[in-house]
This record gives sequence, structure tokens and C-alpha cells, in this order.
Amino acid sequence: MSEHEFKRALGYANSAFDLLKRSGIPPYPQFYELLFTYATGVNPTLNNRINSIFRAGDTPSANLAETLYNEFLKSDVNDRMSTVSERMHARIEAVHEAIDGAMITANAYSGSLQTASGDLARDISPDAMKALADRLLTETRHMQDTNASLEEKLAASRDDIASLQRDLDDVRRESMLDPLTKIANRKSFDEGMETAIAEANETGAPLCLMIIDIDHFKSFNDTYGHQTGDQVLRLVAMTLKSNIKGKDLAARYGGEEFVAILPSTDLEGAIIVAENIRKAIQAKELLKRSTNEKLGRITASFGIASYRSDDTTGSLIERADRCLYAAKRAGRNRVFSENQLGELQANLTGASAA
Repeated sequence: MSEHEFKRALGYANSAFDLLKRSGIPPYPQFYELLFTYATGVNPTLNNRINSIFRAGDTPSANLAETLYNEFLKSDVNDRMSTVSERMHARIEAVHEAIDGAMITANAYSGSLQTASGDLARDISPDAMKALADRLLTETRHMQDTNASLEEKLAASRDDIASLQRDLDDVRRESMLDPLTKIANRKSFDEGMETAIAEANETGAPLCLMIIDIDHFKSFNDTYGHQTGDQVLRLVAMTLKSNIKGKDLAARYGGEEFVAILPSTDLEGAIIVAENIRKAIQAKELLKRSTNEKLGRITASFGIASYRSDDTTGSLIERADRCLYAAKRAGRNRVFSENQLGELQANLTGASAA
């Protein structure tokens, strides 16, 4: 974890504890999770609800926190995924039961055929032969009915399982998306980063990581409101996603920060991609939907680092983070790569020596 990431997470934690203290809500894990999630802003529906409570002047309570936790966090995607998995398991069990029943009938029918074969090997009367034929015909019809029933159950189960699989796939995809921006979330980014590093190690292909931070987002959010702030986040996410391609992965990293994993892209190519995104964001004029008021343009700062063979996910993020904050210190609305960071540090060292 980079120093900046640690400080950001600590800031969210402090905000959560401050809200717990001011509201007199017990600092139980579930209430801390609720307000930590609120502090990060990653669940806009939750934030809108809590903001409306604050605006109404209502006094938060443990009971209210419990209600909000149950509504927004307890019944999460993992619970839905578990429910679908349980339904699929039950359907598969039903298929097994149907097959077991058909096997029992088939074994009984096989036994009847063996008995009939033994009877036919002996001399039997015409009446006994007729009775044997009638019995075999009855059992054959029963076997046919059993097979037909099994086929119907298997067909129905096949359709049900296919439907359940689609539901499960939908839930899994949803669990990997940020609910506000509809691009990949932090969990998806973490998995994508692991995959990208493994492929880079295996193939030797270049890999770059880009971190983007919206400039002055907090003041913009405070000035125009959370709904307009959400619009900004969606705009940046859409712009980021539309300017990458192939195996590239765009994700919301947290708050107003975004990331992009750029496999098979060297540092020079990543800088070009970042400049294209930076210019595209700057070119978009923001309107307040409720009034069509022009709110001006937004900008973003970029930090880019390239993968090294001894890198971990954490060390790569840390270098990209340092580049991002160098871009912020240099005046914002610019792209800063680790090559530029190295040159800057060398210049500062030279100046100190002089």
C-alpha cells in the first residue's frame, strides 16, 4: 500500500469514526462499515439517503444505522450470488434424483427380462407364454413412460440451469462493476492487475498502469452538490473507457480516482493514451441537468508507471501514485510519467549538489 493510499484510507476511517461519535452510534463493525462506505462515496444511493437524513435535520440513531446497513450492505451481491448458487445446487440435486429413479426402474426392467429369458428357455404352455408376453409388454410400457418422464425432467432442468447460470453470470458481472460509473470496481481492478502482471512475466510484454485524479473535485462537489459530482464521475469514467481498447481495463479506484491497466503498452504509448484522455476530459463542458446551467470544464491529473520484473501490484501502484502527485504539484491537468519523475529528482539532486 502506498503512503498516499494509506493516508486516503485513514481519512475515510477518521471520517467514519467522527460520524459515529457525533451521532452517538455504537462503533460496532457493521456501523463502521456503513459510515466508511459513506465516506468513500462509492455507493451513491446510500450517500443520497444519508445526505437527505442530514438535510432533514433528523438525529441519527443505532436503529436507523441498523436499518441502513441491512438495506444497503447486508443484502449485497455476495448474498445474491449465494442464493443463485443454492438454487442451482437444488436443481442439480433434483436431476440426480430423477436419474436415480430412472436407474432403479431400468434395473427392475433388466431383472424382468432376465427372468423372462429363463422362462423361455424351458417348455411353457401357451397360456404361460401369453401371460409372460403381457407382463413384458406392461413393464416395457412402464419403462417407456419412465424414460419419457426423465427426458421431460432433464429438458426442464437443462432450461432452469441455463437460466440460473445466466443469473449467476449477471450477478458476478455486477459484483465487478462500480454501481455509479458502471466501469470496473476496485475488486475487478485487483484481479485484473494480478492477471496483467502474470501475463507480463510470462510473455515479457510491456505493461503500464495509469492513475487519474479529478482536479479540485471536492470543492466542485461542495459547490454544485453530490448529484452534479456524480455526473462528473460518470463523465470521466465514460471518457476513460472510450479511450482504451483491447485488454485494457478501466476501473474506479476510489472516490474521485480512476485507474487504467494497459497491457502490451510501453511507457511512451501509455503517455499518448493519457494525453488523449486528458484532452478529451478537458474538452467536455459540464451542464447542470436540472437547469442546463453551464458549470465550466473539468480537468484531471495523470500518473503513469511501467511494470518492472521485480514489481508487485503495490510497488507499481506506489510509483504511479508518486507520478500523480508530482502532476498535482506541477499545476494539475497534466500527465506525469516515472521517466519525468526520475528526471525531476535528478535535477533536484544536481541543484542541491551545486
